[in-house]
Amino acid sequence: MTKTKIANAIALFLILSMTISIVALPTATAQGNIQTYAYIGAVPNPIGVGQVTLLHVGVTLALQSVEQGWEGLSITITRPDGVVETMSGIRTDSTGGTGRTYVPSMAGNYTIQGHFPAQNTTSTKRARGAPVGTMALASESEQLTLVVQDDPIMYHPGHSLPTEYWTRPIDPQLREWYTLSASWPYTLPNLFSPYNEGPETGHVLWTTPFTTGGLAGGDVGLAESINEGAVGMETGDAYEGKWSSPMILAGKLYYQASAYDRPRLWHCVDLRTGEELWAKTFLENQSIAFGQLYYWQSYNYMGTYAYLWVTVGNTWTAFDAFTGEWMTAITDMPSGTTIRDTNGGLYRLQLDQTNGRLSLWNMSAFISMEGSYGSAFSLREYNATSGAYRSLLSNGSLGSVTTSGAAARAARGWSWNITTLPKGIPGSVRATNFGDKVVGASITTTAVNMWAFSLKAGQEGQLLYNKTWIAPADWAAGNQTIGWMTSSFEDKVADLFATETCQHYGFSLETGDYLWGPTTPRQNYLDALDDTKAGANCIAYGKLYSASVSGIVYCYDVTTGERLWTYEATDPYTEILWANTWWMRPLFITDGKAYFGHYEHSANQPLPRGAPGLICLDAETGEEIFRVDGMFRQTRWGGRGIIGDSVIATMDTYDQSAYGIGKGPTATTVTAPDHGVPFGTSVMIRGTVMDVSPGTKSTEIALRFANGVPAVTDAAMSDWMLYVYKQFERPADCTGVEVKINVVDSNGNYREIGTTTSSSDGYFSFTWVPDIPGQFYVYAEFAGSKAYYGSHAETSFVVDEQPEPTAAPTPAPT
Repeated sequence: MTKTKIANAIALFLILSMTISIVALPTATAQGNIQTYAYIGAVPNPIGVGQVTLLHVGVTLALQSVEQGWEGLSITITRPDGVVETMSGIRTDSTGGTGRTYVPSMAGNYTIQGHFPAQNTTSTKRARGAPVGTMALASESEQLTLVVQDDPIMYHPGHSLPTEYWTRPIDPQLREWYTLSASWPYTLPNLFSPYNEGPETGHVLWTTPFTTGGLAGGDVGLAESINEGAVGMETGDAYEGKWSSPMILAGKLYYQASAYDRPRLWHCVDLRTGEELWAKTFLENQSIAFGQLYYWQSYNYMGTYAYLWVTVGNTWTAFDAFTGEWMTAITDMPSGTTIRDTNGGLYRLQLDQTNGRLSLWNMSAFISMEGSYGSAFSLREYNATSGAYRSLLSNGSLGSVTTSGAAARAARGWSWNITTLPKGIPGSVRATNFGDKVVGASITTTAVNMWAFSLKAGQEGQLLYNKTWIAPADWAAGNQTIGWMTSSFEDKVADLFATETCQHYGFSLETGDYLWGPTTPRQNYLDALDDTKAGANCIAYGKLYSASVSGIVYCYDVTTGERLWTYEATDPYTEILWANTWWMRPLFITDGKAYFGHYEHSANQPLPRGAPGLICLDAETGEEIFRVDGMFRQTRWGGRGIIGDSVIATMDTYDQSAYGIGKGPTATTVTAPDHGVPFGTSVMIRGTVMDVSPGTKSTEIALRFANGVPAVTDAAMSDWMLYVYKQFERPADCTGVEVKINVVDSNGNYREIGTTTSSSDGYFSFTWVPDIPGQFYVYAEFAGSKAYYGSHAETSFVVDEQPEPTAAPTPAPT
């Protein structure tokens, strides 16, 4: 049994704490004593040597409230060799029971018994239905025999990862699929998004326009455009950003199509199919700040909730991510830095450097009692300062203020408040890691001062370090601009960047020490011109990736600062006017791959052609995995391409459309002669392999591809997508996919008879001479590729027996 399964089993005992109330309880005697009945159980039983069993120990006497428990219980285990082992000091939960794990070391029968010591009930340890002061009498359980065998028992085998196109919702029994179904609730630290299968081609799953885009047409702008050519529609850059703050929650994509100064219409789209589920504005034209997947675990209820948060000043409002409906609001939110725990819980960290104070406010604790018996957030508007609330009425309005329990609620929101920090530490908070530390820095041209305070339980507010590194003389002499670019707690390093010299410096997040730098040789001077340098750098897999105006991706070792490789996003047609490479920025990193895309500050019209909107590199070596030129061009003033559920979601400033990019489904057909063929003659097997992704079903694509969109080779995918979805020229050297032909012959033998390749129209054929007569079943199989999931089809034909030769006529007698 794994640790996770053990934890789940123990959680099951906790869930029983509220349901136990329906069980009839023993009655206290007149003398103030109450009889107890100890028990012991083991799951699983029998079990194999070295496997884990969960011992359920306790008494049938429940306690008054969920935070109480009986104390001092013990378990004795007599092994097959007679040795007695004891587990002592056990405290139960409010059900009267709890769990302990045991790993048997030898085969045979074990005798196990639970022991409950006599104890008085108090106000904080009170038997349900009995007055304070009642004595719970001692008891022992019956002896349990645990059977341990040499052979291990079988656990649930689990489920394999999908080999076919899949959609949401994912049945929670398919637990293994967590590895490819990540969300993107907010801009992730270092743009690192594990738990995805990173697409290895630019294959389009779906696309949808969200405003007028593309070529204007006619003579519009011909004479006036800066580049003297046919102009396109407005793109949202500069300062008119579209696709702002896109996010992905549990398979749903949320994006804002319109510019910031127009109605903020938010779209909710099924990420894998492109189907729009709803579109709406929030709170009189406000933007969604971030999403939240919050795992809620209360005494009676456990599960994950999906919320969309709109923040206006110090009022935070949550909306249901499935419907977009109002869920709760918190006014007078504490100021500070937002941090998150591993369950998605929200906190506000306050650091008062002047007065030496560090405090942590916990939203989950603030609302905890309201959600103890059900959902995480009640339909209420809370005031975080006073603790008062207003409930949502049936008519959709908020009721009057309720102050019952307000003070306790307000106090409960503060996890801790440390007032003994050193005063006057300079700089500001730069990075936080929940349950670990908060790191800050002051950066000047003469020194870098780094400091950190602990956030670990029991060590809150302890000063971990406060160190000053004297900067090189050229920082001040050259009046250089030094900025904190990014940091990684996993890699324990912070990246500082000198703008004018385009060099990096590394500092330790563990000690505050200078590690390395300046990096050499310098990056291209054009990188100094980037106005969003922090978004140009990220850390993952022990490497620092930097990509900016120069159009060159630089990769460094974060331990030493050594440059490992570079990649140039070349522009073969001189469409960019300041370099021979395209301005790039990191989009995200996942599955051992780093993705980049072109954007610029304020593009001239006509837009430069052939921009590489999506480049996928091997994160280790920098080798190009695929590149799409002329598609998925990114936006500077809106949001970047993101990934979730192993699907890339992005927009394209060329046509103002949203795109889903990932592995798509296919459909294979096969036919054979529908009449008998003579033995010894050839048979023609024919069929098609087509791309049946959701985007191919749109009216525009269906009109152009009346017989469907063919599936093509991965090598041609980028050009093929331009042809299918952008109406570019049809690729001249495009081929289809490999198809394997198998048969089951009349003797029942399954065998492969050959392979063939479909054409760029999706059609394939294969000629074969059957070697025996009788009925054949034919299986045509496309195994799949980096762009497509596989598919297959079946048909049959019959080969007739060769007829007996006709006997020669007998000669007539003379």
